[in-house]
Amino acid sequence: MHDYRVTVTWTGNKGTGTSNYRAYGRDHTLSADGRPDILATSDPAFRGDPTRWNPEQLLVASLSDCHMLWYLHLCATSGVVVESYVDEAIGLMEMEKDGSGQFSEVLLRPQVVISSADQVEQATELHHQAHKMCFIARSMNFPVRNEPLVTVHEGPAS
Repeated sequence: MHDYRVTVTWTGNKGTGTSNYRAYGRDHTLSADGRPDILATSDPAFRGDPTRWNPEQLLVASLSDCHMLWYLHLCATSGVVVESYVDEAIGLMEMEKDGSGQFSEVLLRPQVVISSADQVEQATELHHQAHKMCFIARSMNFPVRNEPLVTVHEGPAS
């Protein structure tokens, strides 16, 4: 069993607390021992600061990050040399009339460059394995889809 401890500290009291909907800021700080703080807020659609991370972005980032870390691990143990990895992930959230909402899906779109043309198929398959291993994706109640693009480094031989 692993435990993950985080402290969330609201920093948005503008002097009158939550006396009304517009009276308070949504800013807060996410902290964990030995790590830099993350300045967070709500989505700008909900009166948040657009320069800070919001929970929805953090959820999508967690899914993308977990997938990438498993993928890199699987590539390393399988002999696939990854030279670069970029994922422009997208999370889709549906809103209800009462203001609640939920994610309907997250789409991971990793763009991976590998060093060997004969490993493209294996490198693509490893994305499916990474998805099966990702702790975060396995915990979601909505689909987490993957549309990987694996290409081969075309520069001079190293």
